[in-house]
Amino acid sequence: MQTIAIIPARGGSKRIPKKNIKAFCGKPLIAYSIEAAKASGLFSKIVVSTDCPKITDIARQYGAEVPFIRPPELSDDFTGTTPVVRHAIDYLRNQGIQPEYVCCIYSTAPLLQAIYLQQGLHQLQQNLDKCFAFSVTSFAFPIQRAIRVLADGGVEAINSKLIGQRSQDLEEAYHDAGQFYWGRTSAWLEGQRMFAPHSLPIVLPRHLVQDIDTPEDWQRAELLFKAYVTTEAQRTQN
Repeated sequence: MQTIAIIPARGGSKRIPKKNIKAFCGKPLIAYSIEAAKASGLFSKIVVSTDCPKITDIARQYGAEVPFIRPPELSDDFTGTTPVVRHAIDYLRNQGIQPEYVCCIYSTAPLLQAIYLQQGLHQLQQNLDKCFAFSVTSFAFPIQRAIRVLADGGVEAINSKLIGQRSQDLEEAYHDAGQFYWGRTSAWLEGQRMFAPHSLPIVLPRHLVQDIDTPEDWQRAELLFKAYVTTEAQRTQN
C-alpha cells in the first residue's frame, strides 16, 4: 500500500507576501508541514506542488520532493485544492506510482501534529464506506447564538428562536481546521465532495488550530505555537 502526501504551495500569496516560505518561529512556514508528514512515518512520498522556484528549493531542503512545476492554469487565485491534488496524482500515476491513499496537507499548518495524521489514515482504513478523513475543530462559542450587525449599526439574532437558549442545550458545531485531508485516491480523482456524510472528522483541540490568512492570524499562530507546541516539546525532552 502506497500513501502519498501532497502539499500545495502556490507562490502568489497577496495578504502575506511569500507566506509559504516566510520565517515562522525560526523556520520557513512550509517546513512544519513537511516535518509533520515525515514524523508521521506514513508516506512513501511527500510531494510539494508549487509554481515557485524559491518554494521548490526550500521544500527540497526540508526533505520533500518537487517532481514537477505546477502549471499556470492551476496557480491562480481561484483554483481550488481538489484540482491541484488531482493534477499531482495524475502526474505520479503517469510515472508508475499508484497510491491507495493520498493526504493533502496545507503548507500553512505549523500547529499540525503527526499523531492526527496517523489517526486520519487509521480511521479511513477502518471505515471502508468512507471516502475522506479531515481535520476539524469545535467552535469556541455556540454558532446558534450568533448575531449580525445591521446597516443602521444595530444588531439582530441570526436565529431568534435559539439566541436565548443555554449554551449546554445547543448542539456543538465544528469547522474545517484547514490542516489535512486524507482521501482514497479514487475519491480524489472522481471529485467527490469533502464536506459530506462519506467523510470522517478528525477532531483537533482548538489550541492547535489557526488559519493564517492575515498578519493578525500570523501573530496569533506564533503565540499558540510558542505556548503549546514549543512548551510541550521542551517538557518531553526534560
